[in-house]
Amino acid sequence: MVKAVVVAPRRLGSALLGVLVGGLALGGCAQSSSTGAGGKGGAQELLLVSYAVTKAPYDRILPQFQAAWKAKTGQELTIRASYGPSGVQTRAIIDGIEADVATLALGGDVMKLQEAQLVQPGWQEELPHHSIITESVVVFLPRKGNPKGVKSWPDLAKPGLAMVTANPKTSGGARWNFLGLWGSVSQTGGSEAQARAFVTKVYRQVDNLPKDSREAADLFLKRGIGDVLLTYENEALLARREGLLESPFVVPSPNIRIEGPVVVIDRNVDRRGTRKAAEALATYLGGPAAQKIFAEEGFRPVNPSVWAQVKDRFAPVAQLYSAADFGGWTKIDTTFFSKGGLWDQLFASTR
Repeated sequence: MVKAVVVAPRRLGSALLGVLVGGLALGGCAQSSSTGAGGKGGAQELLLVSYAVTKAPYDRILPQFQAAWKAKTGQELTIRASYGPSGVQTRAIIDGIEADVATLALGGDVMKLQEAQLVQPGWQEELPHHSIITESVVVFLPRKGNPKGVKSWPDLAKPGLAMVTANPKTSGGARWNFLGLWGSVSQTGGSEAQARAFVTKVYRQVDNLPKDSREAADLFLKRGIGDVLLTYENEALLARREGLLESPFVVPSPNIRIEGPVVVIDRNVDRRGTRKAAEALATYLGGPAAQKIFAEEGFRPVNPSVWAQVKDRFAPVAQLYSAADFGGWTKIDTTFFSKGGLWDQLFASTR
């Protein structure tokens, strides 16, 4: 039974690295004899904590994993799931919510869990692709007919354009939007001063800063606020499926490679006795079965075989830059999003 969601990876034992990589492929996982959340050898419970826009794929993935786990181990597994802004979810885990696994919107949030000693150092290397399970890019959603002619990053600074994006203080997606804007200048030969001037001009035209990407999409699509929405590509594809998007969306190039990590919350799983199931779930999320569902829900899969099957569904991007091109999340958070950092300075100057 699936009740909720949290995502997190941990130091996986070598016997687990090859398991759960597709369908019911749970080979290598022995029957759990832990006492965590259910009694020795009996039913067990996991909590998966994730960011707001991942609910749709996890509604499909988690029941498949539960069935696969029971078929292999004979154990009943309940998975509760929690969704919300990535920054808020991270804070909740630090404050004591007993997440077993977390899938957050960016590696910087996992680093905060590591700093709080909830996750062991080296978590990035415990799973393939540095523990990244999904990718995406920033897209622009214009109004019907694109009356403002928004086709590239510089167009977002057009006078009179009302842009909608979430708040970088609470939303991982909003931080990716910010890096997309900044990198469109800094990663294409522009100076820091030019990047700052461009981003400041854009955010002067942002009237609403909702708490997460899902709320931002609702403001734009359902309440008619703004001329253009900056959001995840998967949100645009969802809006198209639901008939809420009246005009083609724009996938600009260059663009930021949005990387979604998974991590096992070491301190919690060791205390609760849920490590085997939590590690198995984290591994499963990178396997073909889960990756196909992520792709169907609009996320770019990181599994090479799945990507080869679905890449024609996604717009090509000639140039992609990543968090690593900004020096990694520790530097990004210090420079842009810490107290008194560039975001605070820009926010103060645009309000």
